[in-house]
Amino acid sequence: MDDKHCHWSQWQLLDSILPTGGFAHSFGLEAAIQAQIVSSPDDLKTFVIHLLDNTGSLFLPFVHSATQSPDFETWKKNDMLLDAMLTNEVSRKASVTQGSALMRVSAIVFSEIPSLKAMRENLYGTGAVSFHHAPIFGLICGLLGWDGTMSQRAYLFITLRDVISAATRLNLVGPLGAAVLQHQLAFVAEDILKRWMNRPVEEACQTVPLLETVQGCHSCLFSKMFCS
Repeated sequence: MDDKHCHWSQWQLLDSILPTGGFAHSFGLEAAIQAQIVSSPDDLKTFVIHLLDNTGSLFLPFVHSATQSPDFETWKKNDMLLDAMLTNEVSRKASVTQGSALMRVSAIVFSEIPSLKAMRENLYGTGAVSFHHAPIFGLICGLLGWDGTMSQRAYLFITLRDVISAATRLNLVGPLGAAVLQHQLAFVAEDILKRWMNRPVEEACQTVPLLETVQGCHSCLFSKMFCS
């Protein structure tokens, strides 16, 4: 794929219009609000920073590995490892749901990569892979010709974008305030990227276990807007 076409594919993969289901999830923010852990814009900023750090430490190694080796064996190995690590049922289901949607959409949209469609058709419903989001994101980035730094930065970006969108719909911050917050946290996200990028999957870990605990409570909420 030439560089110009690659840029268009990069932008499309990161575009919020791509129907991958990310906006159906709040990454535990909704549960954190009901638990009164997050109740103000300052609390929201702290929550997002912790979420980005957790994302960097736990998921970036899988994105990086899949981008560097975008093949079936690497993807399957990483998918199985991440499935074993995600003991929180809410976050595990969210990862599988988003990953399955991303694989389905990408196999249709990026038709110039027939291996995407072949992998999905041959594996969907077989139980051989769970279709976790981070390994699939890295796999698609690798097949589209992205480098490791770009794919890992992109993964942090969509996490930042989606959780701030959730905060807007939960009335924690207005649309203009959300845009300002996203811009301010871009510098924090870049520092987090530099801290966690290019690590092997064997070093994947949780840095803020409280977020994992709070997200696990989401299924017990009496009323909720999001799936996780």
